[in-house]
Amino acid sequence: MSSPGLRERKKQKTRWAIQEHALRLFAQQGYDATTIEQIAEAAEVSPSTFFRYFKTKEDVVIQDRYDEVMAEEIRNAPPDLPPLEVIRASIKATFGTIGPNELEQTLQRARLQFAVPALRMRALDNMQDSIRYLAAPLAERLGRPADDFRCQAFVGACVGALINAIMAWVQHGQKTDDVNALIDEALSVIAEGP
Repeated sequence: MSSPGLRERKKQKTRWAIQEHALRLFAQQGYDATTIEQIAEAAEVSPSTFFRYFKTKEDVVIQDRYDEVMAEEIRNAPPDLPPLEVIRASIKATFGTIGPNELEQTLQRARLQFAVPALRMRALDNMQDSIRYLAAPLAERLGRPADDFRCQAFVGACVGALINAIMAWVQHGQKTDDVNALIDEALSVIAEGP
C-alpha cells in the first residue's frame, strides 16, 4: 500500500480529529444532544469544513478507514489463498493496524451504532456500500466483473459474520484478542457450518 502524500495525510488527520471530538462529545452529552456546530467548534473547524468530511452527523460515527485497508489487503493477498482465507487475512491485517486508542473509539462507535436507531439505519446503508467495495477486489482476483453477484454474496456473508462477532465483542469482550478470536470463530462458521 503506497503511503499518502502530505496533503492527503493532513486531510486524514482533520477527518479523524473531527471524529474524535464528536465521539468525546457524544460520550459527554449524548448523541442526540450533540450538534454539528458543537463538534465543529471542538475540532476547531467550521461547520462547512465538517460537511466537507462528513455528509451527515451519522457519518461521523459510521465512517472509518477500514474498508480501504481491507480492500488493499485483498488486492495484495497471496494469489494461491482461497477466498475465505483472503477475507480472513484482510480482516486480521486491518485489526492489526488498530492501536489501543483507536480500538476504544471503534468500540464506542459500535456501541453508538447499536444503540441509536438513526445510526443503525445508516450503518445498514454503509454495510451495503462496504460489501460492494470489498467484493470488487475479490472479483478482480477471481477474474470476474467488479459487480459479480456471487462475490458480493460471499463478501456479504463474511461481513455478516464480522458484524455478529463485533456485536458479541461489544456485549462481552473489549480486548483486541477477544475481537480477533470472535472474528475467527464467526468466519469459521462460513467454512464449516454451525
